[in-house]
Amino acid sequence: MTRFEPVTAGFDQYVERRAAELYWSAWLLTGDHQHAEDLVQTALSKTYQRYGSFDNDRHFESYVRTTMYRTFVSWWRRRSWRSELPTDDAPDRSSQDRTPDTDLHRALAALPRLQRTVLVLRYFDDLPIRQVAEVLRIPEGTVASHASRGLAALRQSPHLKD
Repeated sequence: MTRFEPVTAGFDQYVERRAAELYWSAWLLTGDHQHAEDLVQTALSKTYQRYGSFDNDRHFESYVRTTMYRTFVSWWRRRSWRSELPTDDAPDRSSQDRTPDTDLHRALAALPRLQRTVLVLRYFDDLPIRQVAEVLRIPEGTVASHASRGLAALRQSPHLKD
């Protein structure tokens, strides 16, 4: 047995237990099945080596989610992500098996990425404004204004009128 096997086993168990929740957050952020999977996989691969340095999975998850959100922010700052627009065309059926097409998802996809990110962190992952600001590296006032504008946009969204 090598010194890495216990860490690997613990990490594998963590991923098995928490992958669905990480994927859900990533899907809400990206609005795309493949990008969500890529985002989770990227965050997990970036954080794998540090798993053994955390005293519990709750602290490690905070680290993983911070890495995931920062990775997402760096991705959408790149030109290739800014040029993508949500569409009503569904990808092949196999890629949607775990991704229900919801009105909430369509409403979130219509928001600017930073508003969507703030709303997901703030209301789906239940982070306080201070922590959202730290994760995204933006001022707390900016988080509050994006949350306010995003909620106002969701209230007016035709996808959520029912």
